[in-house]
Amino acid sequence: MNSSLDTAAYVASLMAIDKTILPADGGERFNRLIFARSPYLLQHAENPVKWYEWGAAAFDRAHSENLPILLSIGYATCHWCHVMAHESFEDTEVAALLSQHFVCIKVDREERPDIDDFYMAVAQTLTGSGGWPLNIFMTPDKRPFMAITYLPKRGRNGMSGLMELLANIATLWRQHPDKIENNCRGIMEALEGARKQAGNECAPDIAAAAEKSLQTLKRIYDPKNGGFGSAPKFPMPIYLSWLIGQGSTACEMALHTLRKMRAGGIWDQLGGGLHRYSVDRIWLAPHFEKMLYDQAMLAYVTIEAYKTTGDLQYRTISEEILVFVEQELLSTEGAFCSALDADSEGVEGKFYVWDKSEIDSCLGPDAELFCRFHEVTADGNFEGQTILTAPAALDEFCLRHGLNFEETGKLLERCRAALLERRKQRIRPLRDDKIITSWNGLMISALATAGIVCNKPEYIGSAVRAASFILGPLRRADGRLLRSYLHGASDIPAFLEDYAFLTEGLLDLYEATLDRTWLNEARTIAGDLLRLFRDPDSGEFTLTGHDAEQMPTRVSSDHDGVTPSALARTAHLLYRLAWIDDKPELLETAREALNGILGDIMHNPLGHLGALQVLALLDSEPVIATFAGEIGTPQAMALNSALHKHAIKNLIVRCENRPTPATLSLCVPGTCYPAVSTADELERLIIDTHLLEL
Repeated sequence: MNSSLDTAAYVASLMAIDKTILPADGGERFNRLIFARSPYLLQHAENPVKWYEWGAAAFDRAHSENLPILLSIGYATCHWCHVMAHESFEDTEVAALLSQHFVCIKVDREERPDIDDFYMAVAQTLTGSGGWPLNIFMTPDKRPFMAITYLPKRGRNGMSGLMELLANIATLWRQHPDKIENNCRGIMEALEGARKQAGNECAPDIAAAAEKSLQTLKRIYDPKNGGFGSAPKFPMPIYLSWLIGQGSTACEMALHTLRKMRAGGIWDQLGGGLHRYSVDRIWLAPHFEKMLYDQAMLAYVTIEAYKTTGDLQYRTISEEILVFVEQELLSTEGAFCSALDADSEGVEGKFYVWDKSEIDSCLGPDAELFCRFHEVTADGNFEGQTILTAPAALDEFCLRHGLNFEETGKLLERCRAALLERRKQRIRPLRDDKIITSWNGLMISALATAGIVCNKPEYIGSAVRAASFILGPLRRADGRLLRSYLHGASDIPAFLEDYAFLTEGLLDLYEATLDRTWLNEARTIAGDLLRLFRDPDSGEFTLTGHDAEQMPTRVSSDHDGVTPSALARTAHLLYRLAWIDDKPELLETAREALNGILGDIMHNPLGHLGALQVLALLDSEPVIATFAGEIGTPQAMALNSALHKHAIKNLIVRCENRPTPATLSLCVPGTCYPAVSTADELERLIIDTHLLEL
């Protein structure tokens, strides 16, 4: 990248260049990445490294010249990707060595999760860990023989340097090809063995696996600070969602974690939204990037917390996240962009941290109280500056200092608004404007669910607009979904996670609106999912469509991570459709979706909480809520809102649209209750039947 301090403006300037006048290799100023749509790839378009995008041109050259390939995988808002780029890939000495001995390929992991998943499994097999930037050395036929993450240009502090490593690999490639081949063969055999191991066992004991997961979470739980493990500490919304449904003690671990994150520096105390993770155990110093999927899943989890407890603070957190997403990540097309970078002006977190002197000058006489509440000092709490936190709840703070609650709250809000306006004058972090189908599916779910639970039709409207966009420009004429959109749809076919997350979002939108249009769209996408990703003989599902490029071998890498398991979400949506449409054959298809990971579930249940939830559902019957009558009326919406504000386990919504007043019938296993027509009647029915205790 050039020396511009404004990364967003720099990437925008590259996007605006007339590419038709450039030669195929990018010319003197650029490499081939100048033709990419990904902001991450464009950030490397002026590197002296002769990068290729993933494709035939790169592999043909590697074959014809018998050169090894350096595959470098990252994403636009990855801090350590930026560091390695500045230290090495912008360096002419490194570029000369790479150009002489390697064919170099750059991949945006968000565009190509299939490539990232496969080679991340390689890294984990070789090193026991992974991360980004992920750098893979491989043969022209895509078989890997070495994996590394960040390396400095030269060795230091006991860490090898990239220059030395590149020279050694080049020598090894020329002089000892047999060693390279042995490495490749061993890695491929290990990957294939791991995949077979993951699927060669019977269904796990669900109760035992759940108990093992709970005990593991209790063991690694931080009772003081919330969260799990020490540092770095991730939000892990999948853990939190699962714990909320496991009883009071388990639920409190999740609730305490949510409160601590909201009070810490991982939460943007001015603009809202959650940073990606905390580098410490107390949620103070975050890795400052903000990802769409984190916002979507945390918004959903906090709505679950609100439904379970009735405590408004969790609803408020969800609404604050959704306000941030609407203000900062909403695209002009009505869908949602991927992320905000951690860096601005070449410094991680510079956009978000404060000097006390700047706060004093901005807030004047109000600064003293603001700084007291947010614990701002002249010394700071982060490298001499301050990351804003809110350690005490407002009511506790006012009680401790003898302050009026209402007046203090208003003053603090004025101060935050003033600082937010001051912050808007700073150079902003890059926004990765890619619209990713799967991540938008997660956000559609969050918006639709929050909209009906909180009676916020504007949230549902946002979900409708995002879904309409995904089902428009991101769907080919033949109906095939595509992975992403930026100044036009990519030509990358969507993956299983895209189909699964979007279908779940459409089902949640159907539940929120009672509009069968969204149910019909979900049925269509689910049918395509079965056709494109299911093996008709074994019933197993692949993460990449049968019509798309395949990696050298399948890997058993699907599990809950920072985003949910695509296989678990597939099984869940099939379960929902089986009961909505009375198609019991889909229940068996849902079981088959999990066959490939059954062996791993008992060994690593914490990595498969979503699958455990679905397996438990498959062994039970749901609560079925059937709406009848006119569904577009205020009466129907009032019934629907009253239904969804309760944490009813295993709820299935059916809809029979007839020209009569709206009613709602509830059926639990073995019993159907008389239809009700008002929200008050529904409330009494839920209480009288002890429905929430089932």
